[in-house]
Amino acid sequence: MSDRLKNDQLKERRPSIVAGLRPRHLVLTLERPGERLDKALAEALPELSRAQCQRLIKEGLVTLAGRPARASYRLEGHERVAVVIPPPKETDLAPEPIPLDIRYEDEDMILVNKPAGMVVHPAAGHPQGTLVNAILAHCPDLAGVGGEKRPGIVHRLDKDTSGLLLVAKNDQAMRYLQAQFKRRTVTKIYLALVEGRFGQAEVLIDAPIGRDPHNRKKMAVIPPNNSATARPAQTRVRLLGYYGDFSLVECRPLTGRTHQIRVHLAFAGYPIAGDLVYGRRKQRLDLDRHFLHAAELTFKRPSDGRELTFKAELPRELQRLLD
Repeated sequence: MSDRLKNDQLKERRPSIVAGLRPRHLVLTLERPGERLDKALAEALPELSRAQCQRLIKEGLVTLAGRPARASYRLEGHERVAVVIPPPKETDLAPEPIPLDIRYEDEDMILVNKPAGMVVHPAAGHPQGTLVNAILAHCPDLAGVGGEKRPGIVHRLDKDTSGLLLVAKNDQAMRYLQAQFKRRTVTKIYLALVEGRFGQAEVLIDAPIGRDPHNRKKMAVIPPNNSATARPAQTRVRLLGYYGDFSLVECRPLTGRTHQIRVHLAFAGYPIAGDLVYGRRKQRLDLDRHFLHAAELTFKRPSDGRELTFKAELPRELQRLLD
């Protein structure tokens, strides 16, 4: 099939919403000519993920020289691209009056200390009772911000990970905060209790993470070039102290891969206590969750760019275990 025919078909599939929206015009300057359009677009628009850019391209909302483009198009550099970003869809998520531990709030964002056991957003098996349902009850205007199913969610924590989590209250704040995470200017500090006596005062675990080829529900350290899903991942780990045959460590993820800290610590031989997925099948401690807590977050406030740092103490069940 010719490129012209492909482009004509894409043009026919272009949603009518394009006609009513003003596109954003970009000039894609490249460090490396030959880069894919979807990758370059995600770098030029830090508020969008690469998957979101691919979706816009697939829907015919990205044009090169007035014609719908392909995600795999190889750029020469300095191409002019027009991008239409449609408004968020109306959400049918139901607000639920679930108590929230709010540590900070202004007109742009809410900082929540999430408890273990709470899922961040509705998904298969968790249609309600999530942080999103609770946030919508607290802030009804949040519906639709940043996406239909995950309104306001800037980043995520696993169900059994407790600690600090940011929620944006408007699209501008959402883009500003997400851009900081994408550029890795946000400092995230986690506390974890791991099996074994950690052997070094401080170490950088630098190992790519991808989907486990033997279990699609898990992530794993994957050798470079062995999987299309593997992406670079780095976690800095510092020893805080020993508790018998266990070690309390501070973890600073420099990247943001799914289950990154849990996978990296297990890969290093020190799985997190209570982690039934990546740790021991038979746990030695009386825990109904894994011992991982998002204890500190440093980022710039959307309203004025001021850098803020917030801390959240260990939940009672984890502190009681240490005591």
